[in-house]
Amino acid sequence: MPAARESLLDAAYTALARRPWSGVRMVDVAAVAGVSRQTLYNEFGSKEGLARALVRREADAYLAGVDRALKEGGLDTVAEWTVASARRNPLVRAALTGCWSERLPSPTLSAVPSSSAVPAQRRADGPLPAPADLVALVRDRSLAALGVAGTAKTEAEALARDCELAVRIALSCVMVPPGGGGGVGRMVREAIRAGRSG
Repeated sequence: MPAARESLLDAAYTALARRPWSGVRMVDVAAVAGVSRQTLYNEFGSKEGLARALVRREADAYLAGVDRALKEGGLDTVAEWTVASARRNPLVRAALTGCWSERLPSPTLSAVPSSSAVPAQRRADGPLPAPADLVALVRDRSLAALGVAGTAKTEAEALARDCELAVRIALSCVMVPPGGGGGVGRMVREAIRAGRSG
């Protein structure tokens, strides 16, 4: 039921925009999605399962945007995407920074036990990605997209540092927006240039 699953996740995201997660009711999410409450429970198992799937979906959408940014530009474009995504989406911001407000699902959502009655393909097993996990994923995707294969070891190491630097500058701009002109893209370009020449 992929369409029902997406409708339920959309309804949960909309509900979260209107009220704290503690105030989001499963019956309301199901009604907005146009499915029965039983379908919701069949799909996610519990409110915790719905929250975990919602956070994962938003993190996956952010990473898909990283891939697009890498195709369209470079590390500065990835940094700009990161800042824009975190400003627009509180779940992405929380996943990237580890700063979870009381309005959001708990970051300590536990994995669904493997004996759960929820089908394995619909469970969100395992822990949610930590900020360090997301930084590593963005760094590794950037390295892959920028073509490390076939480069000298020192060049590959420098590129890995540049990738991590770009993400970390973006995260600092998420926490404290930059003042002045140019924004995060300019900061990343200047930092990489300075690191390479120094």
